[in-house]
Amino acid sequence: MWDAIWTGGTIATMQGNGVGLIEAGAVAAKDGRIAWIGPAAALPAPATTLARAVHDTTGTLVTPGLVDCHTHLVFGGDRIGEFRAALGGATRREIAEAGGGILATMRATRAASEEALLDSARARLRCLMAEGVTTVEIKSGYGLDRDTELRMLRVARRLGREEGIRVVTSFLGAHSLPPEYAGRAEEFITFLADEVLPEAVAEGLADMCDGGIEGLSIPREAMLRLYAKAAALGLPLRGHTDQYRDVDGAAGLAGIGARSADHLEYANEAGIRAMAEAGTVAVLLPGSTLFLREAERPPVALLRKHGVRMALATNCNPGSSPTRSPLLVLALACTMFRLTPEEALRGYTAEAARVLGREGEIGTLAEGYAADLAVWNVTDPAELCYWLGGNPLSQVVRAGRA
Repeated sequence: MWDAIWTGGTIATMQGNGVGLIEAGAVAAKDGRIAWIGPAAALPAPATTLARAVHDTTGTLVTPGLVDCHTHLVFGGDRIGEFRAALGGATRREIAEAGGGILATMRATRAASEEALLDSARARLRCLMAEGVTTVEIKSGYGLDRDTELRMLRVARRLGREEGIRVVTSFLGAHSLPPEYAGRAEEFITFLADEVLPEAVAEGLADMCDGGIEGLSIPREAMLRLYAKAAALGLPLRGHTDQYRDVDGAAGLAGIGARSADHLEYANEAGIRAMAEAGTVAVLLPGSTLFLREAERPPVALLRKHGVRMALATNCNPGSSPTRSPLLVLALACTMFRLTPEEALRGYTAEAARVLGREGEIGTLAEGYAADLAVWNVTDPAELCYWLGGNPLSQVVRAGRA
């Protein structure tokens, strides 16, 4: 007998290249996995005889649980003062010269205890969970030293255990150059590669290695050296790139087999073509575009032209995307980036799962996959991308448990 069945609603399976709708469908769970899915009329017997619990989803939309594949949820403090300064006309350079930017968050994060980091990140995580997220990626990157980077990753692991949500961690130790290594980027990368990253892997704290090819404080060749060490340790690679100008980072990340290239506002066509050939997913982050009031948009037409898969995420962080609403991201992806609702929904489910290397487990509703569902009080999938504000979530199911 199945543990539970949800029956009667429209199911968006995300199978194939669209959203894979099943009208008046049913999905059953056993031992945390999907045991059966299809039209309710095709069930082999009445639902009440097949499952211990029967949930009537008539008049709703059932999707995979959302997958937020790019977040910086764990950090100390906030950057509201910089927000005010930017509204007053201060540039990013001026804010950084005044002590702001990533290094301001570094100082606050280094000063915060593990419990303080846990409590503040938990509040942000619960916002994501309240809008249907069942898997979340969480990066380090605001410690820029050994102890704080490891502390951030331990907090991310605790969040997964204590909140009952799947957490994928990314080591982002080279997020920026800390002041104690000013002018010594190569030495900093050596420190990360020889000491911090191996310890994170040995403790089982890092699932992936993130970084950046942005032409900023970490030189490209130094970052590639850290990526090489991460790959040797068995970590999949990701990267932030081409956000503020074209540094040919999309091609660089594709060249090392990165799972994703994130941001991409200024990526060139050769880089997009390289991503397509390598299977590197584009992670689009409209919360940053909105918050930073950037005019440039990712080259969605080129991504479509070359068949690059597109994922979406909140990029929740204190400086460039204090975004805690996946539903807002879905709407912004359509209105600002001109994704179709189908592309946006796939971007927050099936394609986001691919970024995390979990495409055979989550992000799609199919037999054998995790029984992670979101039940919405809408009937048209496009409605999840249409409203600005409000939350139509009716029920979240994680590993078959509502």
